[in-house]
Amino acid sequence: MRRFCEPVSASNGAEVLLVKVIGKIIAVSVLSALCSGVMLAQDHHEEQSQYVRHDDWKKGHKMQDEDWKRGSQVDYKSHHLKAPPSGYEWRQVDGNYVMAAVATGLIASVIVASAAH
Repeated sequence: MRRFCEPVSASNGAEVLLVKVIGKIIAVSVLSALCSGVMLAQDHHEEQSQYVRHDDWKKGHKMQDEDWKRGSQVDYKSHHLKAPPSGYEWRQVDGNYVMAAVATGLIASVIVASAAH
């Protein structure tokens, strides 16, 4: 009687074939999961780049928390934006660039999409 931990005999090749098939199924599953994550990230980026007008985004006003969370931090150098002061960062939200205080959401500068393109 064979124990659970004993190696499987590969005398007829069927066991080896089964292991190869299972390995390929696992590899395809992992690649599929990774690719779907990339596609979701691309969809999220495309949503952000669509312009939405925000009349309340002006210097001295505060960004709403949900607007802040919907956006993403951008590298000001690669986007040719001025360096933010300490405690501030540039975010891209709804196709706009907004420099605001990280702690409070106080807006220091806004570049609307139409002016940026």
